[in-house]
Amino acid sequence: MKKTLFTLVLLLAVWSVSFAQAQFALGIKAGPNFANLNFDESPGVNYKARTGFHGGAFALVKLTKFGIQPEVLFSQQGSKVTFNSQELESNFTYVNIPVMLKFYLVGGLNLQAGPQIGFVTSAKQDFFDDVTQTLIKGEDIKDQLNGVDFSAALGAGWDLPFGLTIDARYNLGLSNITKDNSSEEAKNQVFQLSLGFKLIKLGK
Repeated sequence: MKKTLFTLVLLLAVWSVSFAQAQFALGIKAGPNFANLNFDESPGVNYKARTGFHGGAFALVKLTKFGIQPEVLFSQQGSKVTFNSQELESNFTYVNIPVMLKFYLVGGLNLQAGPQIGFVTSAKQDFFDDVTQTLIKGEDIKDQLNGVDFSAALGAGWDLPFGLTIDARYNLGLSNITKDNSSEEAKNQVFQLSLGFKLIKLGK
């Protein structure tokens, strides 16, 4: 009985100390995307990064050196493609949900890693018609893409004491974004820079 009581008191003390050191926060973040598509190599095709935008909200639960940060982000992705001297754009938009594990170093600096699931909301692509020799802009190809995309997110950040956050993150696509009957396989590759602000902050 005494051992059980001692164990309960010890667990309560540890939980109290941990809770006192915990931080809960809700915030918003936004910044530029530098997105590309990793296609199966095609002769004469040059893929370049497309600059876009991402923005959304995040929640943070931090306990001493570790934190977990789920997010919901609107993200503009795709690529630019040069083919036969013609520059074509692939403009895709996703709602991405990353869940980042954060390891804190010193002064709010942190390393981040976690999975991300994305849901395509729109997909438009330019085409060059060889028959008519005309450029077709922004054709809707959403029905040619898989609705769900999986990525691995890696990055680093800095949580400043007055609520600002700065993040740099690379999202490496793990799944083919084109449907099985497509002749090409492609994966998203996105580098993000983010500036955020904690609207609500509880704890240290």
